[in-house]
Amino acid sequence: MKRFLLMAAIVSAPFSVTAQTINPVVAQVVDTHILPRFQSLADSSANLAMAAQNECSQTSLSLREAYSHSFDAWVSASHLRFGPTEVDDRAFALAFWPDSRGVTPKSLNALITNEDPVVASVETYGDVSIAARGFYALEFLLFDETLTELGNTDYRCTLIQTLTADIASTSAAILTDWQENYVQTLLQPTPEGKYRSEDEVLQELFKALTAGLQFTSETRLGRPLGTFDRPRPRRAEAWRSMRSSHHVSLSLKALGDLSDILAQSDPALARRIKSSNQKTLGLLEKLADPTFSSVATPQKHLKVEVIQQSIDATRAIIGTELGPTLGVAAGFNSLDGD
Repeated sequence: MKRFLLMAAIVSAPFSVTAQTINPVVAQVVDTHILPRFQSLADSSANLAMAAQNECSQTSLSLREAYSHSFDAWVSASHLRFGPTEVDDRAFALAFWPDSRGVTPKSLNALITNEDPVVASVETYGDVSIAARGFYALEFLLFDETLTELGNTDYRCTLIQTLTADIASTSAAILTDWQENYVQTLLQPTPEGKYRSEDEVLQELFKALTAGLQFTSETRLGRPLGTFDRPRPRRAEAWRSMRSSHHVSLSLKALGDLSDILAQSDPALARRIKSSNQKTLGLLEKLADPTFSSVATPQKHLKVEVIQQSIDATRAIIGTELGPTLGVAAGFNSLDGD
């Protein structure tokens, strides 16, 4: 089914375009890496919205399980921050984090306390602060000790149902844009298009890989690490639902899949990248700390630093060897600052 989506896109292309003109590496990334991830996100988010309609209690095991599956799907696709995920700030609507000013709990608190009628429909909910949308807002509603008890129970139920429906709607829109538009944008670069050449497409994919590793190193690990003298475990991602380490693992596995495809023309290089990535995953598993709370102790702080350094070692191999192999550079990304 997933391969059919790509083949249908190729068949529907202009007659002058043939399979021979499509870069096979790009086609493989689209067919086996991108489309399956956004299909999984759309499917699991639809299931999440349905679970909330069936049972909206924050203690519902079925709702929490659906949240977990859908959040997994997002994290596994979250490095693909270009094209449809960036339209209308969809990626932020699904995942507003890091939230250094605590805007998400404040926004949710205001909605619940005032019983704001904006939660009546998905259409009106799109007008709320982006911090009150997506998976991190849902985490607060399901796991935060204060918000799970705040205000009227029926209102919180409606809020959860509308928020999950909003997640499903956003996820479906991303998938539709990929299937109907952006697949062709990647497969058929044109002088007048978003990508003027295959090299520009490869650079976009390479940038997704390097920026994904950078975000995992500097943000997913860097935030809870803080400094040796002042660790910040409560700045870890999704610690309330005990997903912090799991997100690092999901991200590394997804990025490993992408690097496998991009490095396939150099098997020795592909093996070095995979070995480096597997080393990091092994260190993470050995740490056995779901929320990185152990960074508060000097010994475990050093162990998390070693994991971060291991990711950076993989980044170095990719930057110095895979980039030249593909004939591209990472380029500027939003994590680089001004």
